[in-house]
Amino acid sequence: MKKPHWLDKKIDLEKNREVKTLLRGLSLNTVCESALCPNISECFGCGIATIMIMGASCTRSCAFCAVDKSRPLPLDCNEPERVKEAALKLKLNYLVITSPTRDDLPDGGAGHFAHVVSAVKELPVKVEILVPDFLGRKRSFDIVASCMADVVAHNIETVPFLYNRVRQGADYKRSLGLLRYIKETNPDISTKSGIMLGLGETIGQVVDVMRDLRLAGTDILTIGQYLAPSVKHYPVQEYIAPEVFHLLKSEALKLGFSRVQSSPYTRSSYLAAGLT
Repeated sequence: MKKPHWLDKKIDLEKNREVKTLLRGLSLNTVCESALCPNISECFGCGIATIMIMGASCTRSCAFCAVDKSRPLPLDCNEPERVKEAALKLKLNYLVITSPTRDDLPDGGAGHFAHVVSAVKELPVKVEILVPDFLGRKRSFDIVASCMADVVAHNIETVPFLYNRVRQGADYKRSLGLLRYIKETNPDISTKSGIMLGLGETIGQVVDVMRDLRLAGTDILTIGQYLAPSVKHYPVQEYIAPEVFHLLKSEALKLGFSRVQSSPYTRSSYLAAGLT
């Protein structure tokens, strides 16, 4: 399908260069690059990045995702200090930290998230972590709930009936359970989730997902248009008009989400500081 006129954002490589050079020098990855995010120029141009810890290789094979699927490397115990250095050099007051799914690790990487957050929190920086589902391990949930992050995000991604097609290895109820557990364990943490549109869902199904997220205590919601990273990935089924995003934002606020970002180019970490 041809992209509609409202999806015309261009990537400016010149704006990317300074941030990319700094992060390369610290041997750090960004999900901005790994996931081929269309907002990369805008964010990098403002000195904003979502740092991806624990390597650039994922142990799952979601059909929508461009992150590498090769065998992951062992954890780097020096990574927390390098992330802290990046936050300092970029003069950040808000940092988003994410990771690929690491089902190969006994705790799914929860402990490493905690180490990174602890290091960054030595600076006057707010921290949001975007975590995988840790295969439902409650011990990992506990580590995340107590790690001093200001926001814990976990993306529900799509409606339940599409999971087998686009989110292999994930489980809808498990993802809801993580968000619910974090909120119940530490009510002071803001919880956040994201949904992609254009995968073949109906608006009614999306509203049902939003209801489920609110019942799980989720505070913040992002809704964006799915854009296939390549012809090898799950194809876009529909380009959703901007007015539908506005409608869904209104519905989400009525359901009780404290903050909602909903637009074709919205991504989970896009302008994240403005949602806290």
